[in-house]
Amino acid sequence: MTGILHVEGTMPVIRRFEDLVAWQKARAMTSEIYLATQSGRFARDFGLSAQIQRASVSVMANIAEGFERGSRAEFHQFLSVAKASCAEVRSHLYVASDIGYLSPVDSAKLQAQAEEVTRIVAGLRSAVEKQRDEQRGKR
Repeated sequence: MTGILHVEGTMPVIRRFEDLVAWQKARAMTSEIYLATQSGRFARDFGLSAQIQRASVSVMANIAEGFERGSRAEFHQFLSVAKASCAEVRSHLYVASDIGYLSPVDSAKLQAQAEEVTRIVAGLRSAVEKQRDEQRGKR
């Protein structure tokens, strides 16, 4: 399976992790997180800034690494980790918002972006799980 994912329906075979919408959206989210953490009081809170940055990078990295692994079972596991890292990002966003590091508008925008990534990763995880289970049934 390494480097190839076929999703049923009208979608083409995906050969590169960069072509996955989940990875593209996670990349965009990560860029926005970095921008948000580089200004104001947020920039001076090295602990929270670093933690939310690491969690955000983890989302896109786990999607990429899982895609390049040797099996759908491994990809499924890495997508589970990516989804959990998305939850971590959302949790850190609540902290940043609650202590005034983010405006209500910026907080809502970032939360919506993180929720979208979570939904997309969950959908991809379900598709990979279905393929994994179908492969197991064919053995």
